[in-house]
Parts: sequence; structure tokens; C-alpha cells
Amino acid sequence: MTSEYEEIAEQQAEIIRLLLHHIHAPLIGTTHIRGVLPPPAPAEAIRIVTGSSTAFTPDQLIAYEVPIRVDDDLLNAYDIIGMVRSVLTGTHFYASDRISSVMGMELVHVDPATVEPSTPTPDDNALTILRCLALPFAEEEPQPRLRGFLFHDQDRLRLYLDTEDVPGVIAADVRLSGSLTALIAALPTLVTEKERMTADDTDPHCSRVMDLTDW
Repeated sequence: MTSEYEEIAEQQAEIIRLLLHHIHAPLIGTTHIRGVLPPPAPAEAIRIVTGSSTAFTPDQLIAYEVPIRVDDDLLNAYDIIGMVRSVLTGTHFYASDRISSVMGMELVHVDPATVEPSTPTPDDNALTILRCLALPFAEEEPQPRLRGFLFHDQDRLRLYLDTEDVPGVIAADVRLSGSLTALIAALPTLVTEKERMTADDTDPHCSRVMDLTDW
């Protein structure tokens, strides 16, 4: 990974940390975050997958690709959420070159120049204060680093991870009803075990995938 793209990878990881609560708390109305995906390098963007709290299949989900760098400035999680909320509100029409698909989901490419971000809600501001006090910034990033996630069904979650020991992004499928404490403890070692890795041509967000659902 180049040093220039490492800045984007770090920002993706930071954005994810600030968006995780929207698995439970809706972005707007009944729309929740069902995934956050790292587009293949060198794209300087992040993909926010949206749907209802019970949506798992591609036909129930819509992904929005939002640039992370705009006019040489890096956007943060609140910038991203403001734009996604804005495009989820009301009726929006997109040129055909702004609509594509990924992993069976509709993919909308958001142009920040045409979107007026919604303002943070009082709950957003309260969460900012509380998170800063309860979870202060730590200089050292966890390993492996979380670069994304996507719900596949009620009991299956795909994690997108990277580590200094293995190049590229690794997708690890885990079972949510499994032994989570043991899995989390073992994950730094498991993601370096190359014998577990296979290719998945249907997922452009990772270089390798491993099935840890039976672990």
C-alpha cells in the first residue's frame, strides 16, 4: 500500500468507527447502515450500504459511494453522514453514469458538488461529546484494522480487515452466534493464515476472503 493511499485507508477506518452505532440507530426514518465498504485502491472514497434494519439481500440494499477527499481536504464521518442523509431525503434524479451496481446492489456515485449536506442533529452532537469523553482518541490503531463490514444474513457478517503482515484487504466471514470473545482474541492470528484464504471474484473490495463461520 502506497503512503498516499495509506492516508485514505486510515480515514476509512476512522469513519467506520464513528458510524457503527447506525447499525442500531437509523440514519433517517427507518434507514440504517447495513455495511461500509472500502472501494478498491486507488479510489479515494467510501461506500455506505443502506437499508432497513432487517435488510440482508442485495435487492434490499442501496450503496452510496462518497469521495473521501474533496479539494485536497479529507472528509470525516460527519461530512459523509450529512451527504448520505441528504440524498436519502426527498426525490433525487441521477445521470446514468452515476448509477452502477456492485455485489448485486445498486451503487449510487455521490457528487459532493451537487449535494447540500444535512446539518448534524442534537443527538449527533450529543454523541460527539460523549464519544470523546468515553472513547478518547488512541494514537495506536488496533490490529487487524477494520476497513469495512457488510451483513450477509442474520447470522453472518463479512469483515474487511487489513494487517501489516498480509498485503491488501482481507474479507473474513464470521458467524454472529458463535464464540465471539474467542474469535476476537484469535482474529489477529487467523487473518495471517494464508491456507485459509481463497479468492472471491464477486467482491471487488478485498483481495482474499476467508470463512471463519465454523471457528
